[in-house]
Amino acid sequence: MELRFVYIGSSNTERDLAAWLALPGARLRWRFHAFDADVAAVDTGAPPVLLLADHRPAGSVLPIYAVGDHDATGTALRDAGWELEAGPLGTPEGPASVWRDASGTSIALLRVDRPDAMDAAYADDANTHAIRATS
Repeated sequence: MELRFVYIGSSNTERDLAAWLALPGARLRWRFHAFDADVAAVDTGAPPVLLLADHRPAGSVLPIYAVGDHDATGTALRDAGWELEAGPLGTPEGPASVWRDASGTSIALLRVDRPDAMDAAYADDANTHAIRATS
């Protein structure tokens, strides 16, 4: 398992993105508005990538772990007492699921089948969902 993303809930993606980009070395990796969600990826120079999202509860933090075998890892979590909260879910990178432990802490599992899907979509000038900074 590798911590790939930290999903951070936002009540105002534009405002919060500016705050996160003020971190030394931080840069916008991509940003999209689709399906009534505004999601921005902030690269701080070292993993994980931070995902600011207005469709997540403001102030919430969800670690997303990349796993090689999504099903086997989910089975291992279930056997250890975790409950499936959501999933399987389709994401641009691959299948995902959200799990909750007995204390109520949630994590997500992601099988990365398409590791460059979001970067490629953002690089596509024809993508009408991409939000690009204007100079």
